[in-house]
Amino acid sequence: MRKLDAGLLGIAQGDEVLFSDFENDGSMWTGDGPREVRYAVSFEESFSANPNVMVSVSMFDASNNMNIRFDVQAEGITPVGFDIVFRTWSDSKIARARVSWQAIGSVGVEEVWDI
Repeated sequence: MRKLDAGLLGIAQGDEVLFSDFENDGSMWTGDGPREVRYAVSFEESFSANPNVMVSVSMFDASNNMNIRFDVQAEGITPVGFDIVFRTWSDSKIARARVSWQAIGSVGVEEVWDI
């Protein structure tokens, strides 16, 4: 369990279209073998430490002629952002994907009074 020691808790969230490869014959749609897409997310405001980040697929379109294989993760998490990493492999044909994310962590206090 991660315990937050700050007086304020920040929550940031978003929804990102990672790719739409069927429109331009991109590698997720036409390729074979291991493939990866990275999408850099920058928070509007910084956290005071690395936040906990959760990602989930919010839209997914794939060929029904092949097995559907994919992995989506948050990597490189810092107080200012992270990377969404979407991977597929073998003969999977992924047309497009959108990922929702949420970051929760401690944030600095704007005004600190020293009495």
